[in-house]
Amino acid sequence: MDFEPLFSAMKVSTSGLTAQRKRLDVVAENLANIETTRTEEGGPYRRRVVSFQEEEALVINSTEPGEAGGNDTSAQPTTMELQEFRGVSGQVREDSSPFTEVYDPGHPDANSEGFVKYPNVDIVTEMTELISATRAFEANVTAFNAAKQMMRKALEL
Repeated sequence: MDFEPLFSAMKVSTSGLTAQRKRLDVVAENLANIETTRTEEGGPYRRRVVSFQEEEALVINSTEPGEAGGNDTSAQPTTMELQEFRGVSGQVREDSSPFTEVYDPGHPDANSEGFVKYPNVDIVTEMTELISATRAFEANVTAFNAAKQMMRKALEL
């Protein structure tokens, strides 16, 4: 019996779990720095977001001249086929939206006009991201457990 499809399903779920964990970590970092007006880089903390990209393993099938048989010496074009899904990679980047300015002349980071720049972190947006990432994480756990259960049932046969 070929178990490779079940292992592939587990790899996909594991990749999704890792990606969503990264997303949860970034949301936690954003929430922890919601009031940070001074960072090592200078200025307020800038919100971070994770963007995901699919990683695929490609196999290149090239045909050499004359390989097709007969007397044809023209080269066949190179073709690329998807061999296997390798997972999801998460790229963390900074959100370029503007900072929030609040009038607070007594704050140590206030500018000459009395305004303080606060991070571009919105608690509602972060909580929405948190709920979305949690649900996606749970869906990947469910898919992983389903693949594991199918493998167990296959072994019982």
